[in-house]
Amino acid sequence: MKKPLPIIALLVSMIIWSVSGIAIKHALAVLPPFTMIVMRFVPSVLLMLIIGLVRRKHSLFCLQKMELKDLPLFLIAGFCQPFLYYLLETYAYDALNSPTIAETLLSTSPLLSPIFAAVLLRERVTKYNILGILISTAGVFALTLAGSTNYSIGSYWGIPLAFAAVSAAVIDSIMMRKAPLKYSSLSFVFYTQLVSLCFFIPIWFVKEGPQVFDNAQWTLDNGQFVTALWCVGYLTVFASVIAFILFCYALRQIGVTQANAFNNIRPAFTALWMFLFFSEHLPLAKWIGMGLIIFGLFVCQKHEKVSDS
Repeated sequence: MKKPLPIIALLVSMIIWSVSGIAIKHALAVLPPFTMIVMRFVPSVLLMLIIGLVRRKHSLFCLQKMELKDLPLFLIAGFCQPFLYYLLETYAYDALNSPTIAETLLSTSPLLSPIFAAVLLRERVTKYNILGILISTAGVFALTLAGSTNYSIGSYWGIPLAFAAVSAAVIDSIMMRKAPLKYSSLSFVFYTQLVSLCFFIPIWFVKEGPQVFDNAQWTLDNGQFVTALWCVGYLTVFASVIAFILFCYALRQIGVTQANAFNNIRPAFTALWMFLFFSEHLPLAKWIGMGLIIFGLFVCQKHEKVSDS
């Protein structure tokens, strides 16, 4: 397996994101959804601005000034993710009765990535990429569906909403790949999250806005509120800054198809944390699913031998 640094960066970002769902669940127990999102991304943008201004030399964490000709690229990326992805994901969960079905549909980005990458980037997709993604995705299905009893669909609108969310995330990764290399990974993540805030804040103001502070009973002696603040802090520093920068760096090194294949390992890490720290039962089928995911990732990273003829 070549290029160990991007692989390590992907694994670290997936470990961080695998805890995000748990953190979001605890934060939403106290905070309305758009309030939580704004509280998460405003500090992350400010943090990246400070880091970028301090690290002026060219590196992974410096911040370059955006050129006007590149504005459309950042507008598309920021609109697709975080903004559109989170919006569609929320409505998909609301429309589908079963969270299990929703999680399974929302974990299909590795299946769509080769199609988008081949069409929009002319990125070469090998038989090992396809085989590895299929094996890994079979593992995701085994992991998410094993032991579940609720398979009722609910509103069928949830299915296209879930696939639209996944498509938005893949398009964002396409924009990462297309971004000129003169922009550091921090610069790309900074500008896309800044664009997303321009969409999030007006919706927050209309849907929740100032009234959220009138209705909420937020005190520092409220243990649940303090937990929510710690969760938002984790989402800000680790999930929104560190993980996104590492993922952007790795994707630009190894390509959209191979990088997005690692999204399949996130449910495996989440299941492992739930098993280790919350005593959640893991039946044999889930362990088999995790094994298939890891094996599929190894297959996906395998390189085809180039013929000399």
